Amino acid sequence: MGPKATILIVDDEPDVREVLEEYFIAQGYAALCAASASDAREMAAEHPIDVALLDISMPGEDGLSLARHLRERYARIAIVMLTSASTVVDRIIGLEMGADDYVAKPFDPRELLARVKSVLRRTSLAASADLGAARVRVGRCVLDLGAHRLTDDEANEVPMSPLEFDLLKALVENPNRALSRERILNLGQQRDLDPFDRSVDLRVMRLRKKIEPDPEHPRFIRTVRNAGYIFVPGGE
Repeated sequence: MGPKATILIVDDEPDVREVLEEYFIAQGYAALCAASASDAREMAAEHPIDVALLDISMPGEDGLSLARHLRERYARIAIVMLTSASTVVDRIIGLEMGADDYVAKPFDPRELLARVKSVLRRTSLAASADLGAARVRVGRCVLDLGAHRLTDDEANEVPMSPLEFDLLKALVENPNRALSRERILNLGQQRDLDPFDRSVDLRVMRLRKKIEPDPEHPRFIRTVRNAGYIFVPGGE
């Protein structure tokens, strides 16, 4: 039986890499370790990665920059940020860069494993979406629900994380209907996330930058005060 998934562990602390590598291998996963962002870039280019665990604070290129690189080039890699920051600033920036989740240091490996399983489950659900050849015009892009792809008018693929796909899918399948943050999370099978944090808002902001002709004045994904978000197919 092959490994459950391949985990890329990126941390400049050797002890952290060693502990996590041994733990995930013992749990049936394949593990790759990188001591720097540059090493991680090379590994991602050479190996199929399912989940990347990225330390935010590293010498040289930090984990936030690396998260942006991975999200732009490998849209389906799930990203979990590891942060020792006591504020929510790094968490918010990480989510803006395309991270799927975060875990604060110090952490129990069992908690990290639970988060990894959760993002893998979301990724699997998104990737296996079997909805035929349904294609939906979303602003300046086209969402192919069956292929799990977002493309622009020149047919170029627009990078999109699994959670962004879940969110956009929930909206386009409920056109002209306001969806609360909690409803969006439930439709995307993300019940373990807190509907009162900014995760949904940040993903909406990222999607608007991709699909709206003018993200500062959104027409297709609109905010409905005290209700949530609504997808307006015609943008009118």
